[in-house]
Order: sequence, then structure tokens, then C-alpha cells
Amino acid sequence: LARVNISGELLDLEASGALHPSVDPVDFGTEICARYRSLWEELTRTSVYPAGKYHYIERRIRRLNDLGFDVAEMQIEHASNGDTVTFVPKVVDAGHHQRQLLRLTGLDAEENQARRLLNDLESWMATQDDYAPGDPLGARPEVLAHRWVREVFRPTVRAVPVELRGAMDPAEIYHELLEHRWYLSERAQHDIGLDTAVEDYIVNILPRARETLQPTAD
Repeated sequence: LARVNISGELLDLEASGALHPSVDPVDFGTEICARYRSLWEELTRTSVYPAGKYHYIERRIRRLNDLGFDVAEMQIEHASNGDTVTFVPKVVDAGHHQRQLLRLTGLDAEENQARRLLNDLESWMATQDDYAPGDPLGARPEVLAHRWVREVFRPTVRAVPVELRGAMDPAEIYHELLEHRWYLSERAQHDIGLDTAVEDYIVNILPRARETLQPTAD
């Protein structure tokens, strides 16, 4: 029905001369419906990933982010054949991630950095035994967020030597480490873990970055 309605509207525009000659009303209507179905599938489908494939979750979150959606909630159910990950996407307004990260953790970051940190926080929350959205007996998001700051964020940032941090603030450092972890995991086709990413970042990335910032002699 949607395809018929869209194509019909385009045919009316074509008849009035308002439609570009390169646009085929029927093909365009079919393409819009196909893209809508693809978007709906991406937003509503349940993902099943094998153990140790953490970066599969990361890849799914990134696809949703690229489509303009945020992952509002994530539920993980353990099953005999793997872990079923259920995402509940939602549209968010500008500055949402900055405000949410500041409210939950006290960390101030740029919007894109804040979104990335929140994704990591949400993924980590879903692994906690007391993570139970909607359950009054579950830990509150603020409690889990402060636990993440204490047990994950701070130790990770502190692992980077002070003399190599340059002018980067803690949120920026952590964001860079998450991006490096994503790159290494995609290359290896499995989650390489944050500790490994930190080690590789310190050895292979930071020294080169510092060299590019060194003033050259005249």
C-alpha cells in the first residue's frame, strides 16, 4: 500500500512537470519501501553473537548510530548457543550524549566522544549481575555508572603514562583507546580486549603522535 501511495504521488508530480525526468515514479517508490523495510529490520531485529565476539555488539551499535539512532537500552540473555543481545534504539536530540554522560558519571566530553563512552558504559552495564532495567531491585544506572568510572574508566586512563598524554583530557584519552580497540578487533575479527588495546596504543600510536607534534628545526 505504501509503495502504491508513494508511486502515485510521484506520478502526479510527473504529470504536472514537477518531477525530474531521471526519476522513475514506480522504481523510486519501490526503492523507498525497500529502504524502510531494511531500516525497520535494523532497528528491531534481535542479534545473536557467539562468545568472545564483543565487537559484533560494537558493530551493531555503530550501524544504529550511523542511522541517527541511539541505543537506549541493551539486554543480554544467556543461551546454550550463545548470547542473545536485544537493543532498544531511540532517536535523541542534539547534545543528549553530553548531558547523559555528565549526569551519570560527572565526565564532560564532546558529543561524539560522549556517545562513544556511553555506548561502552551501556555494554559494560549489561554484563553486570545487578543490571536489570525496569526492575526496582536492580542497581540504578547512576550506581552502575560510578562503578564503571571506578573499575574501568580510571584504571584504563591511568595505564597511559602521563608524559605521553599530551594535552588530551581523560575522556579524550579513553575515547581514543576505544577507537583503537575497535580498529584492532575489526582487523583480528574478534574482541582483543581493552588491556591489549591500551598496550598497543602506548607502544605503536602515542610515540608517532608525539613525533608529529614535535617542532622541527629550521
